[in-house]
Amino acid sequence: MLTLLAFIAALALLIAVHEYGHYRVALACGVKVLRFSIGFGKPIWCRQSANGTEFVVAVLPLGGYVRMLDEREGPVPLEDRPRAFNNQSLRKRTAIVAAGPAANLLLAIFLYALVAWTGVQAPKPIISEPAAGSLAQRAGLQGGDWILGTQAAGASLHPLESFDELRWRLTRSALDGQDLILHVGDASGRVTRQVTLELSALPVRDADARLFERIGLLAPWSAPEVGRLLAGGAAQTAGLQAGDRVLSVNGSPVADGQQLRAWIRASVTADGQSLPQRWMVERGAQVLAVDVQPKPEQVDGVWVGRVGAYIGAAPAMLTLTYGPLEGMWHGVVRTWEVAALTVRMLYRMLTGEASLQNLSGPITIADYAGQSASMGLTSYLLFLALISVSLGVLNLLPLPVLDGGHLMYYLWEAVTGRPVSDLWMDRLQRAGMVLLLGLMSIAIFNDVARLLG
Repeated sequence: MLTLLAFIAALALLIAVHEYGHYRVALACGVKVLRFSIGFGKPIWCRQSANGTEFVVAVLPLGGYVRMLDEREGPVPLEDRPRAFNNQSLRKRTAIVAAGPAANLLLAIFLYALVAWTGVQAPKPIISEPAAGSLAQRAGLQGGDWILGTQAAGASLHPLESFDELRWRLTRSALDGQDLILHVGDASGRVTRQVTLELSALPVRDADARLFERIGLLAPWSAPEVGRLLAGGAAQTAGLQAGDRVLSVNGSPVADGQQLRAWIRASVTADGQSLPQRWMVERGAQVLAVDVQPKPEQVDGVWVGRVGAYIGAAPAMLTLTYGPLEGMWHGVVRTWEVAALTVRMLYRMLTGEASLQNLSGPITIADYAGQSASMGLTSYLLFLALISVSLGVLNLLPLPVLDGGHLMYYLWEAVTGRPVSDLWMDRLQRAGMVLLLGLMSIAIFNDVARLLG
């Protein structure tokens, strides 16, 4: 139920903001707006405003529209013709069409700024032990390294405030095929060494968890402690207790919770046979030897070990809070970065450099909406900001059925001095609809594949 409510609330807000952008600029340009609708199909709520606009909420909330007075859609009384959309100047028509995507981008700026003003909890940029054979391990990074900043080739140093920001920088550099220099230091802020991650050597088609597995930086550093135990699990059977700190496994020192989890997963043979482990654990002032027999479990067709306990303490956190102007600038920068990354990913998918599996449809978006809502208001606001940026950027694509397609028509009119002919307008609209339906089909197929996978 939470997922459904969070999805509907997000969709309604983002559509309303988008259409309100069109609506307000249309009124400012002197255009008469006949209907402002959230959703399609049969109206379930309707109200007439003083200026003659009919506000509607319809039964299918997967979009919306603003219907303006237009001679191309029917007869217009002589006295109303100056208020018809088609009789406006090119500059006014362009402003009205561009206002929808612009409203979504402005909403994203405000949401990112709001989170920055109120403060957000984030893990410190301290890395866990890199995965064996990963790019980070080969570069010499170790669990507990504090990443103070990143630097792309030929660019200035970018200080880091959180682990989330480190993942963002890694994602951008990997998708751009750029190596990234990490400035490693200590808690006092003193840089002790520089490490270069050769991200240009990674074949990157998807920005997903597998990318970070290859890089080797999966999670922030956490102490190798045993958390809550599940009844009947291997950890409880072995006599482990919540709060036990694991010092070594089979004689090998444990660097952090991430490494301990990896060793537990690897404690099963390819045919599903469990391999016993001897853990040395610190319990209060005692050091105890505990024999643990992880239970085999199949995950995506691969046998992995489980101990039936939460492994790893909570990572070290910090609260990031910004002042009024600083927070607003943070919102502008983050919106620009997300928009640029969205455009870059779309281009990579178009040229075949990135997989079409990166496209997500309503099922995945609804799932993310529910997850973010369950994690709290801050996570939900960040989700809304991300989707608002995506909606703004996607609507600017030069597809005839989108706002970007109409802007493309106006660019042609500005260059040639004449509008696109009705014949070509019809052809382009049909082609755009086919292409858009194709993209939606791929996105929904990806949703179903993720759901079944």
